[in-house]
Amino acid sequence: MGALIQEVQMMENGKRKARRQLSPEEKWELFLEVASKEISQADAARKYGVDVSVIIRLRALAKDAALVAFASAKPGRVSSPEQLELEALRSENAQLTETIKEQAIELSLHRGKQRSGLLARSPRG
Repeated sequence: MGALIQEVQMMENGKRKARRQLSPEEKWELFLEVASKEISQADAARKYGVDVSVIIRLRALAKDAALVAFASAKPGRVSSPEQLELEALRSENAQLTETIKEQAIELSLHRGKQRSGLLARSPRG
């Protein structure tokens, strides 16, 4: 499948798990399979070696891009290239904002686990 190793992530049991970065072609294939209900999101996650949240984000990104394309393709309405780019950038900005929110939550949970681990090891007197 030609996926690149993006980073190494620690799992809860301490083992390392490689995270995959899908190629654009793999993302499109994955999207088509899930959208056409050939396979479930969970099955697609296993097949492509990614987390279900990756599939959810891909579906949202595809929806946003399609809506921008549909908005620009209205009969009788010719959008300037600048307007199309602005709409695409707004969509990307919204998607990145959601990703940042998710990462902030994950970081907060991770830091909380670290702190609770430190408190559990500290001597009590």
